[in-house]
Amino acid sequence: MSYYNILRTIALLFLVISCAENEKQFFHVSASNISKKLSTNDTLSIEFSSEKFKDVDQVKLKIQDLSFTSTNLSIQIPLSGLKLGKWDTNIQIEVDGFLETKNFEIHLVNAQPPVIYTYEIINTYPHDSKAYTQGLEFFGDTLYESTGQYGQSTLRKLDLPSGKILEKIDLPKQYFGEGLTILDDKIFQLTWREGVGFIYDLSTLEKIDQFDYHTGTEGWGLCNDGEFIYKSDGSEKIWLLNPEDMSVISHIQPTTHKGKSSRLNELEWVDGKIYANTYQKDGVAIIHPISGAVEGIIDLRGLKEKVKQHADLDVLNGIAYHAESNRLFVTGKNWDKLFEIKIIKK
Repeated sequence: MSYYNILRTIALLFLVISCAENEKQFFHVSASNISKKLSTNDTLSIEFSSEKFKDVDQVKLKIQDLSFTSTNLSIQIPLSGLKLGKWDTNIQIEVDGFLETKNFEIHLVNAQPPVIYTYEIINTYPHDSKAYTQGLEFFGDTLYESTGQYGQSTLRKLDLPSGKILEKIDLPKQYFGEGLTILDDKIFQLTWREGVGFIYDLSTLEKIDQFDYHTGTEGWGLCNDGEFIYKSDGSEKIWLLNPEDMSVISHIQPTTHKGKSSRLNELEWVDGKIYANTYQKDGVAIIHPISGAVEGIIDLRGLKEKVKQHADLDVLNGIAYHAESNRLFVTGKNWDKLFEIKIIKK
């Protein structure tokens, strides 16, 4: 073997050894309380140990959008201010040119159980018993409604006192209408499994655009805070969307003191919080839009018994908030009544 080949072989051998060394896991990471559910009142404690290294140059830890840097082998991370739910956490440990990455999952729950509310009926208004209500929202004193079912889906403009349909747009038969919301003089309406939504001119109800949604496989509910749109899809997430192109900005995971909530359906923005029907449940969740904390539950059992009973009668669904008068309204799928209610702490 030539002298050049010998040197080349030695260099390759050192490279292989170096790569193998870099692939080793030199650090053991211990998070004493990571295996249990944590709350935002807790502190995440992480310890590092290594047979090779006694010190580290730098430890980087990322949870959600927050980053922490330390040079210690022990880190204490307060969890206040973080979003609730299950989140992947990334740790990078750097020392003497070695970079080691660790990943684990934390599960954050609300520190407090939700406040339970009941209701008082203030007024009752007529509602079309053939309306399979999917979305409900006020603009001024006029009520707008999206209804579902293939071949029966509509967008409606309603008179509140009489329940009369002032204007109606029928969706093509291949679409199942879902939630709606009104922002910047536009009505945004979802479809269920068709992967698209429609945008209408508020004054004319003329369809002016449509959009694809990329958050899950289904469209359920919509609401807005005056700037951004929130979307549910039946999963454990509510998505924050940019109304300009309906692209995803971020998401929350609605969570109680026990765990995550799912099957959140029709959404309504009420005084800084998201109110959400839970599909096939006689209640409304009150959700913090930043943390995802389920801060309250409105127990609406008994309302369904107060409407006309018929073969097509279905579940509670439909929340509308009249902000100027601070009035809250609820109805259901194929209910003949719309209820104005006052919520009362139990």
